[in-house]
Amino acid sequence: MLTILKNNVCPIHFKRDIYRVKTLFAIVISIAFFSCRQKSNQISGYSEAFKPVFDKVSFLFTSNHEEQGMRYLDSSMSRISSPSLDDRFRTYGFHYVYWKKAKHDNKTALLFADSMLVLANHSATQKQYVANYVEANLAIGDAYFSMQQFNEAYRHYFEAFRVGKNNLNNGALSDYSYRMGMILYKIGHYKLAASYFKESYRLSAPSPDRFADFYRLQEDLDNIALSYKHDNEPDSAIFYFNKTLKYIDQNAAKFSNRPNMIEMARGVVYGNKAEVLIAQADDENAINLLQKSIAINLQKGNDNSDAELAEIKLAQLYFDHEQTDKLYALLTEMKPQLDSVKNENAEADWNRLMSKYYQSKKDFPKALAYLQAYNTLSDSSAKKLSLLRESNVNEQLANFEKQHQIEDLKGRSKIQQFYLAVAVVCALMAIAIIFLIFRNYKRSKRDIETVNTLNQRVNLQKADLEKTLNELKESGLEKDRILRTVAHDLRNPIGGIAALTEAMADDDFTSEQKELISIIKETSYNSIELINEILEVTNSSKAELKKELVDINSLLGKSVELLRFKAQEKGQRIELSLLDTPEEIWISREKIWRVISNLISNAIKFSAEGSAITVSIKDLKSDVEIAVKDNGIGIPEGMQTKVFNMFSEAKRPGTAGEKSFGMGLSISKQIVDNHDGKIWLESKSGQGSSFYVRLQKPLNKKPNASKNLQTTVQTT
Repeated sequence: MLTILKNNVCPIHFKRDIYRVKTLFAIVISIAFFSCRQKSNQISGYSEAFKPVFDKVSFLFTSNHEEQGMRYLDSSMSRISSPSLDDRFRTYGFHYVYWKKAKHDNKTALLFADSMLVLANHSATQKQYVANYVEANLAIGDAYFSMQQFNEAYRHYFEAFRVGKNNLNNGALSDYSYRMGMILYKIGHYKLAASYFKESYRLSAPSPDRFADFYRLQEDLDNIALSYKHDNEPDSAIFYFNKTLKYIDQNAAKFSNRPNMIEMARGVVYGNKAEVLIAQADDENAINLLQKSIAINLQKGNDNSDAELAEIKLAQLYFDHEQTDKLYALLTEMKPQLDSVKNENAEADWNRLMSKYYQSKKDFPKALAYLQAYNTLSDSSAKKLSLLRESNVNEQLANFEKQHQIEDLKGRSKIQQFYLAVAVVCALMAIAIIFLIFRNYKRSKRDIETVNTLNQRVNLQKADLEKTLNELKESGLEKDRILRTVAHDLRNPIGGIAALTEAMADDDFTSEQKELISIIKETSYNSIELINEILEVTNSSKAELKKELVDINSLLGKSVELLRFKAQEKGQRIELSLLDTPEEIWISREKIWRVISNLISNAIKFSAEGSAITVSIKDLKSDVEIAVKDNGIGIPEGMQTKVFNMFSEAKRPGTAGEKSFGMGLSISKQIVDNHDGKIWLESKSGQGSSFYVRLQKPLNKKPNASKNLQTTVQTT
């Protein structure tokens, strides 16, 4: 299981990439079947007896012990008395991987893939059917592709894509995008291939502890980089190669039981990145990366084929720098490797470089012999590539889409014929109904006249309602005009107060006097802001809510400080309890100040002289809750549902005869609702009232500890 696309030396890079893609499907199948990608989001249908068998066989396969794995699988399955459908499906899957990856017998592998498809069609649930059906079609497509029967391969790929798309199966779509990227890469459409690899990466939903998911993602990243490399975008290629290495390093510790696989992945990326550095004339770093790649993958059990290709790249560098001794020594070392590990593309380039070496030594007979061997191997690869290009993947997929649409239309045609028959029956019934209606026409004539009379009455009532609505509209406009006039006339005196306090702030006053002046100034500006909002509301349907981060402790403290003089007139005291740690929340300072002021003013108004009013705030993790409690006259239960209504009839005079307009709580509720907050009350007649306001904290701020700090403002 290695990164599929690997870079190549410039003169023959494309041909060697063909080899990379040729080995794609055996490797992809290993990943897909071992990880059970399609079933990652559902409870496995494996029996308890099969689960340990699956784990052990998967480990043996990924450790290149396929023969041992197959013997263990067949022996274990013979002892399971009643294997589930998924048990048998996965058994066929292992056989498919064995014959395709280990034996390179695509015809036998295809038989097992067909058996998988038969089992998929007998799935018990829709979810099981989709997972098994998609996986089986991808396996069949891979077998046909390896046998160069491209039309059949594309047909099964399209079928897997169709079912996965219609069932929103991202795992299936990711696997499909991966294969399309590989095919387009192989025929030279690198920019489009990169987009498919990115789509495969985006659709993957890896589990953090599943090795195959990790390996697929690093493959996607490496393949994106290779696509950019061949599209002459070296900076983008280097970026994604580095991103691949970083991703491998970040996840290596999770899979410490597979150190060889991690190192092989790194070795592949080193070799790929080296070729970009060669193109940028950074030969020194390229040689270093190639040597690291060869040292990793030349080890027993690692990707010897990739090591051979990296050696070819290094040999090309030796030739380019006229280091013929190093070139000959490296090629001589490679000969036994090529005899034991067959690699058609590496062998072709080995013959090409040997030919060039003997040309440099003026030994032309040997040079010619090696050149002829090179041409023979190159012609074989070119013929395979030509056959693939003639298949035209885009045209084939478009044809399958059209065929599917035609079949769909045929199905719809049958349904339409059924509907037509139903329509004929309905038409006959309609004729009978019309006959009955005509027969009863005379009987219904009187009823029609009655309905006409009622309609006339309704029209008269409608006209009266329209007239009333117009009068209400004119009345509302007149109220808005009066409100604008009053608000406008108030701006000048309040603005004068604000300007006067601004000037007084610079005079020589005591600190207490300056504090009072500051409160007057802030109140004046808040009042001006309120007037501006009134003018804005009367001129537009909705005023803009201007929010900012506000320290709720500070806002609450200033509100209490401002109203302590009003409480002092009735000999009352206000007890304030704040948070230990300041907490900023996203609110409109002026509007929330108005809510708090309204609640405290009401508490003062409806509390007896000399009584206490409690204002507190507490931290509720994702919210803060402000409470204003008094020991006043309370609110009868029958009036509690009305106090938040505009111009409520529930208004009562205060304990000192203060007037109540019935608007404060309604305005407060509107403000809190606009902040997505909540306001409510708890009260009993004669036992005081408690009003609560809950406001949300910003989502990106951590909740603070909420011990309350007791601060009492005593007024006498």
